[in-house]
Amino acid sequence: MDIFKIVFRCFIHLTSESFHNYGNCQLQSCAKAIITAYFMIKALRSRGRNYEAELQRCRPEGAPVEFGDYHPLKPIMVTDTKTRRGARKGSTSSSSSSSSSVPPDPLSSMLDGTDPLSMFAAASASETPTMSHSDLGRKKKEQDEDAVGPDFEPWSSKRGEILARFTTTEKLSINLFMGSDRGKTWSSAVSEKVRTRLEELDDLEEGSQRELLNLSQQDYANRIEELNQSLKEAWASDQKVKALKIVIQCSKLLSDTSVIQFYPSKFVLITDILDTFGRLVYDRIWTMYIYILSLPQPRHLQEAQYFSVTSSETCLNWFFKIASIRELLPRFGIRETLPRLTAMIRGIGDPLVAAYARAYLCRVGMEVAPQLKDSLNCNFFDLLGTFRQISGESVQNQLVLQRVETPEYLTLYSPAISWILQCIAYRAPEILLTEMMERCKKLGNNALLLNSVMRAFSSEFVAARATDFIGMIKDCDEAGFPKHLLFGSLGRSLACSDPPESERLTILNEAWKVITKVRNPQDYINCAEIWVEFTCRHFTKREVNTILADIIKHMTPDRAFEDAYPQLQSVIRKILNYFHDFSVLFSMERFLSFLDMFQKDSVRVEVCRSIMEVFIKHQVELTRDPVILNAMLHICKTMHDSVNALTLEDEKRSLALLIIGFIRMVSFGRDFEQQLSFCVEARATFCNLEPVLVQLIHTVNHHTFITIPSLSSIFSRLSLYLLSGQVALANQCLSQADAFLKAAVSILPEVPRSISVEGKLRSSESFLLDFINNFLATVLVVPDHPEHGVLYLVRGLLNMVQDYTWEDNSDAKVRVYISALPLLAAMCQETYLYSIPKVDSNETLYGGDPKFLSEINKLCETLIGQILDHLKALSRDESTKRQGAVAFSLFGILLAHGDLRNNKLSQLAVNLWNLSHKHGHCETRISVRTLEYMKHQAQQPNMVHLSDTVQRLTLQSRT
Repeated sequence: MDIFKIVFRCFIHLTSESFHNYGNCQLQSCAKAIITAYFMIKALRSRGRNYEAELQRCRPEGAPVEFGDYHPLKPIMVTDTKTRRGARKGSTSSSSSSSSSVPPDPLSSMLDGTDPLSMFAAASASETPTMSHSDLGRKKKEQDEDAVGPDFEPWSSKRGEILARFTTTEKLSINLFMGSDRGKTWSSAVSEKVRTRLEELDDLEEGSQRELLNLSQQDYANRIEELNQSLKEAWASDQKVKALKIVIQCSKLLSDTSVIQFYPSKFVLITDILDTFGRLVYDRIWTMYIYILSLPQPRHLQEAQYFSVTSSETCLNWFFKIASIRELLPRFGIRETLPRLTAMIRGIGDPLVAAYARAYLCRVGMEVAPQLKDSLNCNFFDLLGTFRQISGESVQNQLVLQRVETPEYLTLYSPAISWILQCIAYRAPEILLTEMMERCKKLGNNALLLNSVMRAFSSEFVAARATDFIGMIKDCDEAGFPKHLLFGSLGRSLACSDPPESERLTILNEAWKVITKVRNPQDYINCAEIWVEFTCRHFTKREVNTILADIIKHMTPDRAFEDAYPQLQSVIRKILNYFHDFSVLFSMERFLSFLDMFQKDSVRVEVCRSIMEVFIKHQVELTRDPVILNAMLHICKTMHDSVNALTLEDEKRSLALLIIGFIRMVSFGRDFEQQLSFCVEARATFCNLEPVLVQLIHTVNHHTFITIPSLSSIFSRLSLYLLSGQVALANQCLSQADAFLKAAVSILPEVPRSISVEGKLRSSESFLLDFINNFLATVLVVPDHPEHGVLYLVRGLLNMVQDYTWEDNSDAKVRVYISALPLLAAMCQETYLYSIPKVDSNETLYGGDPKFLSEINKLCETLIGQILDHLKALSRDESTKRQGAVAFSLFGILLAHGDLRNNKLSQLAVNLWNLSHKHGHCETRISVRTLEYMKHQAQQPNMVHLSDTVQRLTLQSRT
């Protein structure tokens, strides 16, 4: 059917529409000569057509080629030789396997390594010192090992999570105290300039202590951001002392744990300021250093020495001042001092503050010296040593005072521990995980530490030791850190990497024993959602169905599922990732029951949409499985029923496409009754989505059933009436075809003059003309009805066109008449251009009967008369451009289909040519190509008569 439709469309456009496009001329004249010539013609005749011979002539001519040793597809080998001794400088010689007249192919020449890029690289290498392959390899390996790659998760990615997780409703305060050291005596070793800067920094105004109280969490964050901006502004305005004061203020805030739940977020906010300050100082010194390197030597040697001394003093200034401030740990980031700084943190009394100080030191260490793993390990082991402080009197009194439970307090360490372990575990060998596990055992399987270890190390390493981790989790004290959180971390690793196959079932059973006992629904679903992927990855529908049943059991009481839609949606997505066989998926007893928990309309539709997307993507074969059909109809109906008056058009279109995708995958083979029954049910179910109804009509037509379109869109109805008529013809259902085509003609008066396209009103003429052209192409193969006379469909269409209310100043009606002429010419042929198997067209019914041909000629005369009358009317209206376009279109039709051996018809063609060119509006390029075509045609034995017409047209063009 697709080929059938394409041929129809091509026929009309090749024989008619191509000539319409020629009408770009502007004309104004009377068509008296044309009218006179037309009425002198006694009878119109279409020229005889031999379609097969015309097709052969259109094919390009071939010519034999003597290849010899040359073949156009053979790679061209180009080789360069060294310059011969005594040759002129720059001369080269080359040899080629091809003829010298063939230019070298740069793509082919690349195959032998002598392409221009390779030659350029070789030349560059010859001008630079060489390095052995072993040196290059060693250097590259060292660089790769030292650098932190993109696989390392940066601190910036954790920032938002920490700020969102560690919140408080308590009131916060910011103490902006800045102390004074008046009268302080500086060492004589400090230069005069440095001493002056230090004294200026310490010359603080009295009354500089100010405390902001009763700040909300958002107010606190806003104030810190203001300080950050103030720092940048002070630095930009060359107020370096003020900038340093701001940093000192913020550093003091890191020791404040008065609202301990907020401390991780406070650490993130304040260290942002420290990072900004560090970048500003570094950029200043680096800029001075780059300037020194840019100076030419030795012309500006003295200037370079001056800036060298200046930059050195600037560095000393910052180092000495920072070293003198207790609140700032001095010289962060210098690799030689990392071990000393690590030891200094041991003096911080509060274990939480010390933990985050170590995290910051590890963070800077990874930026400047990631290869110094010993410093990272030392920080972590020192952190483990502070855990005994948590049970000490000082920390416990603080927790009692702030009413914070120990499990909640332990979670505050999580970001710091996780970051330190991430730094340690980055590209670490597997043996290090074993060492960490032993450390955990010595600390009594500290749950917080164990959780951080599982999340920091490679999932492959953790999965290989999954059984060992489960044993350690069992021995943990659940009071400090819930075990379901530990199983959640283990499940994340097992979702990425596979444990030993023999241990998988045991691992799942042990994990689920703990998960199913979690009473809090939110905690339960957070953990269960993680382990669903492990189950889907390694087990069958039986185990997945069991887990779904357990989730339903936990989440149904008190409608707990309403607070867990994101996790439940994640469960669905993970199941769909692994189960693409929908007969297996829908055979799970609990799957549809699980879907019933999505009772919020928007979420329910989103879940159904995700199922449909996977079905369309992975369902390759057509299906008639009743389990699949019933389930998918239920899902599609859910999407369809969500459509209401407020639904956006884009949303309707998206849902319709998904439902259409399902309908296209349903096939009952040769069981036409079942197919029709399904389509009828679907049509009743999806009545609110018109694109779905259109698809159902296509589906019915595809299975040789006929249904009458009843849609609101007039153009959808027209196209489907026509398509249904074509399907009926293809299946030899002539009476049904007549009914559809007549119905299409009958609703033409209902076509509005304008339609809405993407929210804008556009004229409907172009759509209507396109439909009529397709209709005319179809009519060629439709046999006349024995009770309705000759050409009844064509006459009915033309009558409707005559009565239709076209736009003012429109030539659309005449365009239809011009389009009908090629059809009538084709009907006069002994053999039609195309036909439908087992359908006798008019060529068979009438067999070239003179009366039939006479009826066609009369209709042609009527149409040409209407066209010429229109040309005359355009002359009166002085619409020269439109007049010329119509005249040239009719000229093209006469040239392609008329028998120009008739002198009077030939004269009419010449007059139309003159009219279209009279005022010079016709494009010269089109005129020249038309004449060339006629000259080419005149060389054919049966078209010699065109020579005289060409001469007359050429003469007129020159005139």
